[in-house]
Amino acid sequence: MTEDATFPTSKPTVAVLGCGWLGLPLARTLVDAGYRVHGTTTTPGQLLNLRDAGIRPFLLRLAPELTATDADTLQALLQGVDVLVLNVPPTRAAGSAAAYPALLEPVAEAAALAGIQHVLLVSSTGVYADEPRVMREADAQAAATATAPLLQAEALFQSPQHTVVRLAGLMGPGRSPGRFLAGRAGVPHGEAPVNLIHLQDCISLLSCIIEQELWGYTFNASAATHPSRRTFYTAAATRLGLQPPTFSEETTGGKQIDSSLIRELTGYQFRHEDVVAALEYC
Repeated sequence: MTEDATFPTSKPTVAVLGCGWLGLPLARTLVDAGYRVHGTTTTPGQLLNLRDAGIRPFLLRLAPELTATDADTLQALLQGVDVLVLNVPPTRAAGSAAAYPALLEPVAEAAALAGIQHVLLVSSTGVYADEPRVMREADAQAAATATAPLLQAEALFQSPQHTVVRLAGLMGPGRSPGRFLAGRAGVPHGEAPVNLIHLQDCISLLSCIIEQELWGYTFNASAATHPSRRTFYTAAATRLGLQPPTFSEETTGGKQIDSSLIRELTGYQFRHEDVVAALEYC
């Protein structure tokens, strides 16, 4: 089979910067769909795994000031790429959310120099203040210290050519929420709604954006059901045979993420709308 037969010329070349829990299965899905895919890891032992999955592998560690080697690697990663998926969790990569914008600035500069047509930034619903109301995309404001760095990072890639996706809390294989609060006492905000999304829906939504060329948007992505923290985390711990958390008497609510825009524009039907039922698939 010729290379052109394997990779139709109509498909853009995609680079997934950050092939971890979310990025690696996303990259594999894109390969299976016929895309040429470049991918990065910070772990040398993962390079062969990427290659074996049909992904062109790169060893890259981001920093506000890149080493000469990493700067060269970033340039090589982006060569010939049409779409860059930037999937770098804020606190894990930068050490703190406050350092996140500086971590992504070299990537934004390199992408512009490389002539990358589109950037798909995987962001977080952590941009929203924890207020007891429904949050839509226009409701993010850099008023709180905790949310300002996320919005500053998003601003690097907000343009008619790029898209930002704010994912709710992540759940799926290897990331079971039952362990998060198990055994804890006096947990606050028991009646606050949970905002979660399963890995399978994350992958499908990001793939839809690339396939449908939905550029120039900021999207929320969350399952439609929002049970209370008390209900969800009790069920999650019980399912794993762990001691459920107990909650304080106060019943202050919290934010509820609205993701109607991404549903409307992609036409995607979530596989895991019921997040309690989705615990079976974690």
